[in-house]
Amino acid sequence: MSGRLTAQSFEDQNITYRENFKREMLEDARAPLQKEDLKYLQWFAPNEQYKVHCTYVPSENQQPIDVPTSSGRVKSFQEVGILSFAIQQSSCTLHVYRNMTLAHLPEMDQHLFLPFTDLTNGDQTYGGGRYIDLTREDVEKSDVWIDFNQAYNPWCAYSDGYNCPVPPRENELSIAILAGEKMYTGPHKTRGQ
Repeated sequence: MSGRLTAQSFEDQNITYRENFKREMLEDARAPLQKEDLKYLQWFAPNEQYKVHCTYVPSENQQPIDVPTSSGRVKSFQEVGILSFAIQQSSCTLHVYRNMTLAHLPEMDQHLFLPFTDLTNGDQTYGGGRYIDLTREDVEKSDVWIDFNQAYNPWCAYSDGYNCPVPPRENELSIAILAGEKMYTGPHKTRGQ
């Protein structure tokens, strides 16, 4: 192996993330998309400017809150912390949550949820906002990063019949995040189609 670098480039890491996203979509029986729908998934080109260094401050003793969903129902979430960062000459904060319904499942115990909206919603990206998945380990490191290149659409962007949490007002960014998943270009489905 003649001096070849083994570490993936930033672009390759994002391509791998997107391929895993598609694979996981197909492996989940509850997911709204089938193999023939994947051609309608669109992404911004990977851009390192949208991988941002953050300061994380844990939230203490927050009571669970009811977060409205796209279907009009509510889901219970607990704020676990706040991420602060600078991007596009703007200082921003985003609140990180834990899904209280899933928290009791051993495989979801470490899962954290980062829903947000930005100025691309309804134009270049899904109008209801996008999500980023994090883990407790991600935010408890001394060096915390958010990679908006891994922002993805909720399932209700593809089909009705899902209860997708609406990003809370405190997670509305007043900038355009030109990274991650774009608006789905395929036909909107009815669940079970």
